[in-house]
Amino acid sequence: MYHCLAFLASLTVGARATIRDAMARASTSTSKDVTVSIIVPTYNERQNIGTLYVLIRDAERACNARGMDERWEIIVVDDNSPDGTSEVVRALQKAYDDEDLVLRARAGKLGLGTAYAHGLAVARGTEAIIMDADLSHDPKFIGEFLRLRREHGYDVVSGTRYAPGGGVVGWDTRRKLTSRGANYLAKVLLAPGASDLTGSFRLYTKPVLEELVRAVKSKGYVFQMEIIVRAKAMGFSVGEVPISFVDRVYGESKLGAAEIVAYLKGLIRLFFTV
Repeated sequence: MYHCLAFLASLTVGARATIRDAMARASTSTSKDVTVSIIVPTYNERQNIGTLYVLIRDAERACNARGMDERWEIIVVDDNSPDGTSEVVRALQKAYDDEDLVLRARAGKLGLGTAYAHGLAVARGTEAIIMDADLSHDPKFIGEFLRLRREHGYDVVSGTRYAPGGGVVGWDTRRKLTSRGANYLAKVLLAPGASDLTGSFRLYTKPVLEELVRAVKSKGYVFQMEIIVRAKAMGFSVGEVPISFVDRVYGESKLGAAEIVAYLKGLIRLFFTV
């Protein structure tokens, strides 16, 4: 709970800085190429998307303060959320006059892989971040993702909860055991060479993500496992950054019994096909 409160307490300062930064972005964005495209699939994330926007811009500003010369675009792919997530994004575009906040609305829930493809179709960056909208992924780690990828030339950098320095905040014992068990089974059966197969906070070079999205067949939660397994099978290099995963504060988790069954079926299919 302390971590969640500290996480939210930082928003007031971040929001003020983002407002101050909006005019500066408007004056410089046309003279600098987009470096990173951040693709955020959403469904019923009205309560979270504004906070995530502020945190991403705060992380971008922190990177620039360290001399990284970044310009990030945020591509929100919304699957016709009945809670009005798209309307919030449009309000943010207007309030911050941010040409690098892009809304890609779709007719309904069409799958995670197609959401990434939908975002990639308009992405201008040479690197692409995928992350969840529910505030479980803290954008402060993006700078470390970028540093590691650029220094070592990785094709993929994955945030991991299960390496030293990583962790999970806010999960009960059942959820922790489910996640640990899912990752253990995948490591034993698929030998992927990565510690966190079910995470969805990752950095890719844009061409690599485009190739992987075309190759992956799975939908839902299995998608994240298959994409990292296929990355290794296709010869792409994968680095890892320890992250702290914070359980969502607002909204409901989309993980249920059906998703767990689908994961197990997908695990067996990958064992025989990849």
